[in-house]
Order: sequence, then structure tokens, then C-alpha cells
Amino acid sequence: KNLAGLLGAMARLDRPELTMVVIGPTGWGDELDVAAAGLASPVARLGHVPTADLPALYAGAAAFCFPSFEEGFGLPVLEAMAAGAPVVTSAATATADVAGDAALLVDPRDTAGLADALARVLDDPSVAAALRAAGLRRATLHSWTDTARRTLDVYRSVLDR
Repeated sequence: KNLAGLLGAMARLDRPELTMVVIGPTGWGDELDVAAAGLASPVARLGHVPTADLPALYAGAAAFCFPSFEEGFGLPVLEAMAAGAPVVTSAATATADVAGDAALLVDPRDTAGLADALARVLDDPSVAAALRAAGLRRATLHSWTDTARRTLDVYRSVLDR
């Protein structure tokens, strides 16, 4: 998920008033702790969070950053947009397709570019507001009903061969 890149971007931002919140499995080992130790910002490692609690975390985020190198779809990006979080994500993965023009897209290998995108969201309320609104609109383009229909269409096309 490129936590090292995100930690590098947070180090460049050098903002002790921000808290970086990491959600998900805790299998990062000591590497995350070592990298986080040098940050001006605290890092809150929440581990597994119940699905019902995620929308509140997304909605309360100043920015949702998902600079992944590879994704099959990018459900966390869609969930964050649906909750109204301004999103910064990877330009060259499936997350770019999910986000469209409703997020700031960055090269996940470019730590300075990632920090710049986060700074744009954090420092310009109009950018954050535009991303929040665009993300909410974009999220309506995806639904579980549509996903099920498309999946069924694929199965039918394979069976018809």
C-alpha cells in the first residue's frame, strides 16, 4: 500500500498538528515504527476497524491518501469518496479509474509529488471542498447492484462461448 511513500510525504510536510491514521492489518513490522519515529506528526495505528466505523473515519479525514503501487479495484478510494473525504491516490493503478477526476492523482513513487498533492488539499479549502463534492458524485456511479449485474454478464458471456 506504499506506506513508506506516505510516511516520506508526511515527513516532507512536517506538520505536527496532523495525525496520520493507518487502518488495516498490522503486518508492517518494525519498518513502519522506525519510519514513523522520525515524523513531526503522530501516527495512529488503528489496525482492523469494523466496516460500520469506516465511514466516520473517512468523513473526518482532512485527506484520504492511498498511494498504492497496485490495486485490483480500489474499494477504499470509493468508500472514502462516498463518505465525503478528499482523495489523493495513485495515477497508474485501478484507483485512478475508480477516482476519475474526483481525486488528485499522483505517481506513487514520487514522494515530493505526493506531499505537494496533500498540501494542496490541506492548505486550500476550495480544493478540499471541490474534491469532496466531486468524490460524492463519482461514488454514485458505482453500486453493488451494478457490480452484481456486470459480474453476471461476464459469467453469461463465458458460458455462451
